[in-house]
Amino acid sequence: MTTPSALPPDQAADRLGEFTVIDVRSPAEYATGHLPGAHNVPLDRLDEAVEALKTAAAHAPLLVVCASGARSAKGCAQLAGRGIEAATLEGGTNSWAAAGFDVDRPAGSPATWPMDRQVRLAAGSLVVVGFLAGFAWQPAHWLSAAVGAGLVFSSVTNTCGMAAVLSKLPHNRPPKNALSFQETLLRLTA
Repeated sequence: MTTPSALPPDQAADRLGEFTVIDVRSPAEYATGHLPGAHNVPLDRLDEAVEALKTAAAHAPLLVVCASGARSAKGCAQLAGRGIEAATLEGGTNSWAAAGFDVDRPAGSPATWPMDRQVRLAAGSLVVVGFLAGFAWQPAHWLSAAVGAGLVFSSVTNTCGMAAVLSKLPHNRPPKNALSFQETLLRLTA
């Protein structure tokens, strides 16, 4: 297993044409803006795309991106475990856009918050609700404790059950005009 390399935005921009870019964010996040030419293969579906990604990697090196670089680093590690080398974009699309590089934003795309921000809002809200409800009904304090324990577990295991649940909500679904996952896989193998 190899250690994935991380490219800063300026180096990735200089070499963008050399890469097959894989965006591992949710389809709704991807639709809000992505690197030019990026293919959307959500992190939770990476295992389903292994064969297509092997084929794509045989033609050009893979550059894996997400919003901040955390999910793309996890995706690179997953791929490395399957014998597929990939680089990650340091700071993700956030740093790419902040550096002034082009981001494709399809017309009519929703303005969806990044998943990490949605998780912080949901977790924080549940903690406050549990705390306040605990004044009226003492056992409600356990809601805050459960959310805190879930966040600790998420940190230790580098997984996030809350993100998995939030990704299923209507505002996090891909736009109607988005490519299907199967079509994306076909394009990767072409």
